[in-house]
Amino acid sequence: MQLKIMPKKKRLSAGRAPLMLFLCQMISALEVPLDPKLLEDLVQPPTITQQSPKDYIIDPRENIVIQCEAKGKPSPSFSWTRNGTHFDIDKDPLVTMKPGSGTLTINIMSEGKAETYEGVYQCTARNERGAAISNNIVIRPSRSPLWTKEKLEPIILRNGQSLVLPCRPPIGLPPPIIFWMDNSFQRLPQSERVSQGLNGDLYFSNVLPEDTREDYICYARFNHTQTIQQKQPISVKVISVDELNDTIAANLSDTEFYGAKSHRPRPPTFLTPDGNTSRKEELRGNVLSLECIAEGLPTPIIYWIKEDGTLPINRTFYRNFKKTLQIVQVTEADSGNYQCIAKNALGAIHHTISVTVKAAPYWIIAPQNLVLSPEEDGTLICRANGNPKPRISWLSNGVPIEIAPDDPSRKIDGDTIIFSKVQERSSAVYQCNASNEYGYLLANAFVNVLAEPPRILTSANTLYQVIANRPALLDCAFFGSPLPTIEWFKGAKGSALREDIYVLHENGTLEIPVAQKDSTGTYTCVARNKLGMAKNDVHLEIKDPTRIIKQPEYAVVQRGSTVSFECKVKHDHTLIPTVMWLKDHGELPNDGRFTVDKDRLVVADVNDDDGGTYTCVANTTLDNVSASAVLSVVAPTPTPAPIYDVPNPPFDLELTDQLDRSVQLSWTPGDDNNSPITKFIIEYEDAMHEPGLWHHQTEVPGTQTTAQLKLSPYVNYSFRVMAENNLGRSLPSEASEQYLTKAAEPDKNPTAVEGLGSEPDNLVITWKPLNGFESNGPGLQYKVSWRQKDGDDEWTSVVVANVSKYIVSGTPTFVPYLIKVQALNDAGFAPEPAAVMGHSGEDLPMVAPGNVRVNVVNSTLAEVHWDPVPLKSIRGHLQGYRIYYWKAQSSLTRNRRHIEKKILTFQGSKTHGMLPGLEPFSHYTLNVRVVNGKGEGPASPDKVFNTPEGVPSAPSSLKIVNPTLDSLTLEWEPPSHPNGILTEYTLKYQPINSTHELGPLVDLKIPANKTRWILKNLNFSTRYKFYFYAQTAAGSGIQITEEAITTVDEAGILPPDVGAGKAMASRQVDIATQGWFIGLMCAVALLILILLIVCFIRRNKGGKYPVKEKEDAHADPEIQPMKEDDGTFGEYSDAEDHKPLKKGSRTPSDRTVKKEDSDDSLVDYGEGVNGQFNEDGSFIGQYSGKKEKEPAEGNESSEAPSPVNAMNSFV
Repeated sequence: MQLKIMPKKKRLSAGRAPLMLFLCQMISALEVPLDPKLLEDLVQPPTITQQSPKDYIIDPRENIVIQCEAKGKPSPSFSWTRNGTHFDIDKDPLVTMKPGSGTLTINIMSEGKAETYEGVYQCTARNERGAAISNNIVIRPSRSPLWTKEKLEPIILRNGQSLVLPCRPPIGLPPPIIFWMDNSFQRLPQSERVSQGLNGDLYFSNVLPEDTREDYICYARFNHTQTIQQKQPISVKVISVDELNDTIAANLSDTEFYGAKSHRPRPPTFLTPDGNTSRKEELRGNVLSLECIAEGLPTPIIYWIKEDGTLPINRTFYRNFKKTLQIVQVTEADSGNYQCIAKNALGAIHHTISVTVKAAPYWIIAPQNLVLSPEEDGTLICRANGNPKPRISWLSNGVPIEIAPDDPSRKIDGDTIIFSKVQERSSAVYQCNASNEYGYLLANAFVNVLAEPPRILTSANTLYQVIANRPALLDCAFFGSPLPTIEWFKGAKGSALREDIYVLHENGTLEIPVAQKDSTGTYTCVARNKLGMAKNDVHLEIKDPTRIIKQPEYAVVQRGSTVSFECKVKHDHTLIPTVMWLKDHGELPNDGRFTVDKDRLVVADVNDDDGGTYTCVANTTLDNVSASAVLSVVAPTPTPAPIYDVPNPPFDLELTDQLDRSVQLSWTPGDDNNSPITKFIIEYEDAMHEPGLWHHQTEVPGTQTTAQLKLSPYVNYSFRVMAENNLGRSLPSEASEQYLTKAAEPDKNPTAVEGLGSEPDNLVITWKPLNGFESNGPGLQYKVSWRQKDGDDEWTSVVVANVSKYIVSGTPTFVPYLIKVQALNDAGFAPEPAAVMGHSGEDLPMVAPGNVRVNVVNSTLAEVHWDPVPLKSIRGHLQGYRIYYWKAQSSLTRNRRHIEKKILTFQGSKTHGMLPGLEPFSHYTLNVRVVNGKGEGPASPDKVFNTPEGVPSAPSSLKIVNPTLDSLTLEWEPPSHPNGILTEYTLKYQPINSTHELGPLVDLKIPANKTRWILKNLNFSTRYKFYFYAQTAAGSGIQITEEAITTVDEAGILPPDVGAGKAMASRQVDIATQGWFIGLMCAVALLILILLIVCFIRRNKGGKYPVKEKEDAHADPEIQPMKEDDGTFGEYSDAEDHKPLKKGSRTPSDRTVKKEDSDDSLVDYGEGVNGQFNEDGSFIGQYSGKKEKEPAEGNESSEAPSPVNAMNSFV
């Protein structure tokens, strides 16, 4: 047996034939495993693996190294551009390229200047499969200029005034880090009153006398060059008003002072930023830093809020004594107005900062490498976002795709490249560039078209070791192009996998969900594609699980005593376990009182701290187990509390009074552990027939210590006893001595004796043999006897070995026999057995039923009568009579075609039956055969009969075309099943007004040879409803309905040749928007869904359908109601039950209604050869699932109509 598996994880049932598990991975592109050996062999376009950053600031004192590393097969070659043109490194002696790499080294330490090599560089890695390019790498040397020299005058100001000490560092690359220190290189202390701003200036909300010093120095650290530049020291002196008057009254004017405010308390004002509002722009992903520094006396406190929102909790941080608000990983959602509030005791002031978050391009879907097989399809998707929206452009092998060589397998659709039926020449490296004014993204993604035979990457002869009853996972990593299928075999010769369930994973791994001992063996993984095959063997060993067979037990001990915990481990003999002990899930205390030997932990001189949980852990390389016990430490007590437990096992078992069929057993009870023993349970073992298996013998009261035991002959007995009290049952005692009873003749004979023939000339006698315990002695045999029931013959006997079947040959056909089977052994015979009756083999019946008559009841039902055959000619058990019938030809057509025979079986001795589900106006032939257990007898002569005309099915379609102001044209197709000669068509129609009320009904007769009719003199812009059906001599058929609208005027919305489906104009649009119409459509959809579910459930159960309604419809008094409760309710199936359901036609857009064939049905009455009918011929059976095909005339289908078809139009 060979089973195929689709990508999703599936469970498979294994049969008795070899099981092959297939993997068909339906994915759009191959994935190349990251296997070094595989990657060495596969041809692959270049991939950039390492490159210098886009903005590359170099140290001008060191050589310039521009990185560009790439991989590919064959190894790629490298080239560079500088400022958009080719950079010929061979012409510059200072530039070298690392061998096997694209990394450039520019030697400027010996000569040359870094500024000479400023520019934009780009690396290209190329091989025969394509070219990959790096980012544009902008090279700039770092700069750390000196401060311009300036003369700084001392600053003198009053106590309480505000102060800003400017830093204004030189512009460097990258910008320097600013900090303030004194001459001793000690950082100046900062607080809510004194702090450094983001621009490097030092802000004083108000000054104090202790701020006076002459060494306020601003430092700029340029990290790239590891240099620090220093500004000239600034001198600050803070004096009181009196000191100020005395010092400068004679020399200075008031205009030379910093600030002219009084040192009296004042409300806050902002030192930075200026004004009431400001704007800030930041890029997505950066850190947003907002700053507000205020002056005032007393020192103001700063608060932050976001207008119309809240600050993100996990991304918001406050710096510089809450003067700086920082939001990390800023997003577009962080845009908005932020307000800082400065407050002191005299007032408050606020400033609003409007923040806009822009975004450089960022990936939504970056293009991924594609590995395809020839003729496969694939896509490259490059999707990015940003603010503003980035522009997407494609390059092929570094060249804009608009001017790149054309590839017929490639189609570009915006941010997607679609590949169809690629060839090996389609291999290339594609670049996607997403850019806006804030930056760009560049991604390389190759398309590699490979044709590779399968390779298995899992190491050969890998050994897997798994614990029994756990899952086993056998790897089969593979690669190939096209993607290989995977098959698994067990055994070196490809023997079958005979377990019940296997699971095959998409990566080729075979999973055995519950591995057993017999799962051990060699498993072969085979990978195939159209280019070749590869296979690999792996080995599986199943190990016994590690078990703790003696677990530590709960203990209560007194302080100062000794306690031991036992932990015996059973494990697989090939695994070496390690056993360790834990206390309260940690290591044991490092104390000499704790000792561990092979399987025991001993704690001496127990104290209160030793109480807790002790765990024994046994580890192997494959599994681990643990068991725990609690130690409770109690104070010593003079009288120990009584221990209540199950009894101890009985002992000293003794056998006396040993007789052939009995023995006396006596024992000594064990300690009852303070709970009286209520009973003893005695078990026995038969060491001769079932060694190791103990059976229940008897029970005796707890006050009794002896028992008289009944024995069977030829049994090697051993006994054991268990005691039981209210707390439970003890362990078993040791086994008693063995006692072998003497052999005796069997006490009983075999059961289930039967006699049936497998051939016309034999009798097969079978029976259920005695087991070893019932044999009562050695040499068990069976005496088989038989004779004809109705003859005077003597019994014929034969003695056979310990088997369960004997075949008597040369018997007459289907003769009753009396049969006996008697057991015997070396000691004698069992009692005389009772005789049972059987029959020799059956043969096919010899005579066909005669005098076959047919009475046609109506157009779909006929009654058949026949004379029974003589019983002797049946030559077997009468099963019933079988009618074969078929539609030989149509009354209208004579074309020859294959005929499908239908079969109905009537059980028992019935001599009449009903043929339901016939087609009207048809020519039928039938014959009757008798059936026994061997098969069918000869057929009766064919009997021919005709069915009368019936009503036709609905017209196959109805179209309403060419609507005009006052006319509509109807076109139709005749019924697919006319069931007779059509006499005429009837058309009825009536108008529908604006309130959906129906107008007067017009009845019109149309000749049967017409398929088109024009209705004139209709009202303009009016909806009409039409009812249309055909007629035969038997009556009117099924009608079909349709609606249509006449046009408004000649310049109306719809052209005159538009079909009725388009002629419904605005009125239909209005109905479709009405609530009642939507509700009605939902209800219809729900009903259809329920009918579909019921249909498929019944179809999946075998395509059988109830037919009681059809019988009721015939209203024949001879037909009896079908009985469902007694199991005789009929169902029909035929040879086409296994065909898929035919799709029913839906109403097309031109309002054509197509009807399926009528299902006046045979689904009805039979179950193949077991169909049943009542004595009067009414049907209670089931149709056969069997059909025969013969050539015949006529072109009408002989398939019975089925109610299933009525549902097909909804499928």
